[in-house]
Amino acid sequence: MKNLIDSLRARRWSNLIVANLRIMLGFAFLPAGLKKVLYQPFTDPQNTGAFHDFLHTFYTTGVFYQFVGGVQLVIAALLMTQTFATLGALMALPVITCITVFCWSTSVIPTAIVATMMLSGTLALVLWDIDRWLTVLRPGYVAPPSDPTTTPPIDLSLWRACGAGILVFYGLTCIVYGGVYRPKGIDPSSPAFYVLPIITLFPIVTLLVEQRRRSVTR
Repeated sequence: MKNLIDSLRARRWSNLIVANLRIMLGFAFLPAGLKKVLYQPFTDPQNTGAFHDFLHTFYTTGVFYQFVGGVQLVIAALLMTQTFATLGALMALPVITCITVFCWSTSVIPTAIVATMMLSGTLALVLWDIDRWLTVLRPGYVAPPSDPTTTPPIDLSLWRACGAGILVFYGLTCIVYGGVYRPKGIDPSSPAFYVLPIITLFPIVTLLVEQRRRSVTR
């Protein structure tokens, strides 16, 4: 497994996937975390059933509800910085595991599938940085030093800027929107419809800029 990961870490395409996966997972935690921190209900009061009944009760816990939201926002920020993504992935793992088990146990199939995909992505990120935490499972293990003369497969500074840009843009969107922005439905007549496509442009522009820089330096 470690040899496979080491091989993937040397490839540009796999580094690009990981950088974008961090951003996507981080962004997925933003609306849910922000709603909790602002102490807004996560589901409509009229919804019933095991899934919604639990969320209604969860909302009434007050400070604990907001604390969980704060943890989700910290996870989002850590993942999108790229630099601290290992810590973000390790923090996200128990959170998204609990969410996934909860969704499957309450039979909310569409949400459970999304949660399972997020869990799979989080596990992939944890394995990606195996050298950074393997000492926990193998005491005495020392990660091999990186070669300073080796050119990194991708320019992480650009992807850090991409994550920061998305965080700032999302925050401004929420301020203008007057609440927590959550992508929902297809309504081209609504300005909110264009927020998600604009956010999607951030990684695309970052990739184009990085490729441009690489072509110039060659």
